[in-house]
Amino acid sequence: MDTGIVRGIARASIGWSIALSVLLILTGLIALAAPLMAGVVVTAVVAWMIVLGGFAHLGMAWHVRSTGGTLWELLIGVAYLVAGICILTHPVVGLVWLTVVLAVYLLIKGLFELALGVTLRPVPGSRLLLLDAILSIVLSAMIWWHLPNTAGWVVGVLVGFGILFSGISRLTLSLAAKRVLA
Repeated sequence: MDTGIVRGIARASIGWSIALSVLLILTGLIALAAPLMAGVVVTAVVAWMIVLGGFAHLGMAWHVRSTGGTLWELLIGVAYLVAGICILTHPVVGLVWLTVVLAVYLLIKGLFELALGVTLRPVPGSRLLLLDAILSIVLSAMIWWHLPNTAGWVVGVLVGFGILFSGISRLTLSLAAKRVLA
């Protein structure tokens, strides 16, 4: 492929990349400004994914009807649908459960990283792994100790920071690419 063509494509896409970056930054800031709203939106997205998974299992039940797995696929599909609909009809309760899952994830991740960090102690960089482990365990404990109050802000704040920093990093790369192409 000709280098000029590649540069032309890159020039044409830089504007879109910068626009997307700004949109991500604004979305992240909105999520940080309204963490409860952001948490409920994340919960709704998860609930809809569960509902879609339920329909997928029901569809699979139809396709495996001759293999004997129909009953189990139907039961799994119904369980998915019930869970998804329950979360959609009670999004704040779903947000609390999502926060609990997050706290459990951080605790397990932290414990595994702690074990790995101790095992790799002589290796350069293992101190950062230990620091990450300790921070994950402390964050998990903070979430647990303040439940259900933390459910109102934890998910929204974490998602907000994730989106914000994704936008900032994309904008930085896009602007650097723009300078190279200029």
